[in-house]
Amino acid sequence: MALRLFRISQDVVAPIIKRNCTVSAFELQHKNPIQRKVELVPVAQYGGRHTVTMLPGGGIGPELMNYVKEVFRFSGVPVDFEIVDIDPSSEGNEDLEYAITSIKRNGVAIKGNIETKSESTGIISRNVALRNELDLFVNVLHCKSFNAIPAHHSNVDVVIIRQNTEGEYAMLEHESARGVVESMKVITVENATRVARFAFEFARNNNRKKVTTIHKANIMKLSDGMFLSSAREVAKEYPDIQHNDMIIDNCCMQLVSNPHQFDVMNTTNLYGSITSNVLCGLVGGAGLFSGRNYGDHYAVFEPGTRNTGTAIAGKNVANPIAMLNAAVDMLYHLGHRYHADCISDAIHKTIDADGIHTQDLGGQNSSTEVVQSVLQHLAEKRTY
Repeated sequence: MALRLFRISQDVVAPIIKRNCTVSAFELQHKNPIQRKVELVPVAQYGGRHTVTMLPGGGIGPELMNYVKEVFRFSGVPVDFEIVDIDPSSEGNEDLEYAITSIKRNGVAIKGNIETKSESTGIISRNVALRNELDLFVNVLHCKSFNAIPAHHSNVDVVIIRQNTEGEYAMLEHESARGVVESMKVITVENATRVARFAFEFARNNNRKKVTTIHKANIMKLSDGMFLSSAREVAKEYPDIQHNDMIIDNCCMQLVSNPHQFDVMNTTNLYGSITSNVLCGLVGGAGLFSGRNYGDHYAVFEPGTRNTGTAIAGKNVANPIAMLNAAVDMLYHLGHRYHADCISDAIHKTIDADGIHTQDLGGQNSSTEVVQSVLQHLAEKRTY
């Protein structure tokens, strides 16, 4: 069965049929962009244990997942993993379909990067397809400085709330004439409003004082203009939270020169990817922070910048911290706060107190030395 990236409701289809016209899927999505609906599926849980889908991905992903399993096993975390491998070189989508079925069954997943080669024009992006099919409409990245890691700025504490399923990532491209490619940027008021409300609710629930909407409405007046106007409408419902906006190119400069002016950032899909990488680079790199993907019914956790950096699989030099932090966030989401607190505390002691850093952080420690330090601190807490 072919993967269905977009589910079209009868309310959309019926008027088209009534007009006796044939419309392609491309035209339908362009002219009638809709919010995908996802039916609630029971979360797999037995005896207080949760089953979580694990997608190791490619590159250093399998190596990092082994570290997660080792830490969980040592700590006695009540989580079982259903491992689903997705072959990045596969030309079909059967393994991706099975992964989506598994996540719908379990409700929660942890994943590495599932690479889609840039030159593979006939193969969809597995990362984007997962987010679209599961309606994971928002990505959350909390970028906070570590005291012991040399960085361009200290005391940075910024949260990026990123729209996750639209914008330039709609995967709607066609060659209208030889040598002329058109790429569709889709913004809907439903999803722009939904992500803005998520950002303001996050700010209120986490004692944050300001939300900054990032856009390019001075040029893309209809698409980014809608994203900005939706955020402004939502902001009226939260008078206790300050709201301002900033153009993306100026935002990048401001992040580099003065990141402390930002608190919570509300961004479109592409701008969120850009600002996430800028922020991570400012405070230590891609190997530290986790990314949380949320929908109405499902959640997927992964390294925050969705790339594997320069580490080579099997060389024992990859930084395991981002994947371990993703696992911690997953535990908080599942309600296992005690185990999450213990592992998070062990991670921070390893980095800040012990100064055990991999090469990407300017240190000389191996991946296993980082993990062994985390396990040592967990042993001191007697969490097993």
